[in-house]
Amino acid sequence: MKNLWAGSRSLYSLLLLLQVFGAIIPARAADLQRWLYCSQNLWIDKNVAELESLFARAAKAGYTHVLIADSKFSKLGDMDEHYFRNIDRVKRSATTNHLELVPALFSIGYSNDLLWHNPNLAEALPVENALFVVHDGVARLRPDGAPEFKGGDFNDLSQWDWKDETVSYGNGTAYVRNPSGRNARIEQKLKLTPFRQYHLSVRVKTKDFKGTPEVKVLSGNRALNFNYLGVKSTQDWTTHHVVFNSLDHTEANLYLGCWDGATGELWWDDAKLEEVGLLNVVRRPGAPLVVKHEDGEVLKEGEDFERVVDPQMGNHPWNGEYDVYHEPPVIRTHLPDGTRLRVSYFHVATIYDDQAMICPSEPETIELLRDQARRMYAAWCTKGYMMSHDEIRVFNWCEACRARHLDAGELLAANVRTCIQILREVNPGGRIYVWSDMFDPNHNAHDDYYLVRGNLAGSWKGLDSDVIVMNWNFEKRDASLKFFADRGNHQVIAGYYDGDSKRVLDWLQAARGVQGLEGVMYTTWRHDFSKIEEFAGLLGAQ
Repeated sequence: MKNLWAGSRSLYSLLLLLQVFGAIIPARAADLQRWLYCSQNLWIDKNVAELESLFARAAKAGYTHVLIADSKFSKLGDMDEHYFRNIDRVKRSATTNHLELVPALFSIGYSNDLLWHNPNLAEALPVENALFVVHDGVARLRPDGAPEFKGGDFNDLSQWDWKDETVSYGNGTAYVRNPSGRNARIEQKLKLTPFRQYHLSVRVKTKDFKGTPEVKVLSGNRALNFNYLGVKSTQDWTTHHVVFNSLDHTEANLYLGCWDGATGELWWDDAKLEEVGLLNVVRRPGAPLVVKHEDGEVLKEGEDFERVVDPQMGNHPWNGEYDVYHEPPVIRTHLPDGTRLRVSYFHVATIYDDQAMICPSEPETIELLRDQARRMYAAWCTKGYMMSHDEIRVFNWCEACRARHLDAGELLAANVRTCIQILREVNPGGRIYVWSDMFDPNHNAHDDYYLVRGNLAGSWKGLDSDVIVMNWNFEKRDASLKFFADRGNHQVIAGYYDGDSKRVLDWLQAARGVQGLEGVMYTTWRHDFSKIEEFAGLLGAQ
């Protein structure tokens, strides 16, 4: 009887274990496609050799697909024979290791590589009726209103409206010492003129500082700037720059500070705010420059004033990269001294590490996309391609976009339909993939997203059910997986994202019962492939 009970308990424990394990890993998990994301500069032989070794490891671990990316995919027309020989090496290695390659193209969001062809194709923010006054043949900006900036003299506490207790004043500076995780900020309220371009400069010094010094311009719940300052842990006094557009706001709060400081010392000094004009001015048909007299008479470029170009726009250190700040251009004219001009134009706005978005509405953009698709198919000739629509943070501002009278979601839906059509023209019957975030209402497809004009809701209507979604919305994975499954889209889960490999188990638990799950991807943005075997092992026995 005792042995029978012991056997029953063992059987019960086994069934319980299988039930718990089954709740974590679906029965089909071992049969899912196993993807690897690889972003690599294929012009460099050493990188290709590393890929060959990686592919051998991946094949041994049971991987089936590789999503491969390279910024040079946007400029294949300028690549040499050496580069295409390396593409052939990658293709041979994939074939040898029974891996299906899926190349990425259409960098809509992180568009700097496409903008290499023409930096003026960047989506741009509007400046309206800024005042320029002529003197000695040159018209320069003359601010005619706000901002009411009290200045950056930190000896005078009245110049700043508020500070955290972790911030002190002394020797003409504001300084922070060992904030230990507490906020360390000073704040000043600003008066702004709508749709004007502003430049803030501030000197920063640090000593063994662990944290991220930042400048933030906030109006209500909306941030107007997103660039990193790039302050080093230890540096002598260095001037840093912030540029932002006021958009439709008349007031904002300026913060200098740190939200994640731990130890070390940080100093701020000499904060200055000014309106600027024509900095990173964009010149293309859908982003017109309009110069007129104050009475409304429109002047002719090339007759009343010389053509306006910012020679430092979008070319430092190479095409498609944009400085936050440099000396802006002026307007050269033979108009009499004292002539008051009203100038409207569009300028580039970058996000974080110089991310720039391409305008989706300029005909030249569409031709670039079509050309890229043709060249990519000729170079790779694969079954499927990945559309790189991702984190589109500046959108729907220029005249080319506004003239279409579409909300942001409708505009994005139209663009992705165009991209899908292009791919089906060059690769009939091929598979098409896309990142999830910009088409997911549980992620980035909503209102008030970075510097997007309008609501991104409805963007998903541009995806037909044959497009396969690469889903990386871990925080809301249940709702996100269900959303795309209900629309009929098959999905590949970006189950590893430079974190804990075991998070894929949470993904798979959320995916139980979800129709159309095709695979799981090891997605590293840090080129860290140390866990690919561990990750594959979590998906079940080989």
